[in-house]
Amino acid sequence: MRLAALEKLHPGTRLARSILDEKGTILLGSGVELTEFLTKRLLAMGITSVYIEDDRTADIVIEDVISQQTRQEALGLVHTSIADLTAPERLPRHFQQKQIGRSIRDLFDVILSEMKSKPNATFHLSNIYSTDNFLYHHSVNVSILAMAIGMEMGLTQKQLLDLGVGTLLHDVGKLSLPQEILNKPGRLTVEEFEVIKQHPMVGYEILRQQDDISILSAHVALQHHEKLDGTGYPRGLKGDEIHLYARITAVADVYEALTANRVYRKGQLPHLALELLLGSCGTHFQTDIVQKFLKTVSIYPLGMTVTLNTGEEGVVVEVAPRHPQRPTIRVLRNERGEDVEQPYEINLMDELTTMIVACEM
Repeated sequence: MRLAALEKLHPGTRLARSILDEKGTILLGSGVELTEFLTKRLLAMGITSVYIEDDRTADIVIEDVISQQTRQEALGLVHTSIADLTAPERLPRHFQQKQIGRSIRDLFDVILSEMKSKPNATFHLSNIYSTDNFLYHHSVNVSILAMAIGMEMGLTQKQLLDLGVGTLLHDVGKLSLPQEILNKPGRLTVEEFEVIKQHPMVGYEILRQQDDISILSAHVALQHHEKLDGTGYPRGLKGDEIHLYARITAVADVYEALTANRVYRKGQLPHLALELLLGSCGTHFQTDIVQKFLKTVSIYPLGMTVTLNTGEEGVVVEVAPRHPQRPTIRVLRNERGEDVEQPYEINLMDELTTMIVACEM
């Protein structure tokens, strides 16, 4: 199995993993053969890479920290929860107050159980989703990554559950924004950015009215765009004025947003996103939280297709925990773009002048 750019694949290539929509429904199941029509449809939806079967990487087993079933349930739950919270006339208010928070905590009991069963697994993002409905996948990714950071920091089960509820719903306020501004394929005007800056307060007001959602979870929605130096929004809080849950969420949120494709831009390379986080330690982000993040995330996960500065193209087959930026690459194409007859491996820890310059994501 490997992760490959959709536009480079030929008809007949088989999917190795299912592609899910924003509700967690399977769009295309594993084992489906891609056709020219399917490829064009996926590209039109903003899906740029997929996991595929490849005999040359058949030995690579890519294990996510949560199962596909749990991810599907998480997507379905965040979709229905946000819909109910932003359209309260659809359900009796008494039902909403009792069910939403409880349902999310029940989900995170399962998520935490799965994550704790894989203590040595590093988290990598599932960024294979449509740019048209990125909010729901983004919310799930941010919440799982925040869980991983929280576990690394030694948070209690109750703290992790409150963090999980808050992160899964941290962007609920965005559903109240004009979609033409939220998905604008270009730079926002000053006036448009002022509109965007309203979503944390809107989300907080929605969540704090729910009896089954703690005020600390609601503060994740309110404070996840605050920065340590006071330059964030909506209140310009500084340092410890920002709740720990929001400081954790800020790191997870920014990294996921930077590395994911959006309708208005392509995602950044993982190591470039990490450099931005590291460069903002002490000003935007809490340093020890970023350090915990580095221990939990896989920058170049197993199976990712990458291009080296030599022009060779290959797949990540091994990641050293202490040096995740320097994985071992199995080369599948030479510097001329030709398939090699016998794939060979390069350990970037041994070849210090060789580096990753692009990846398919």
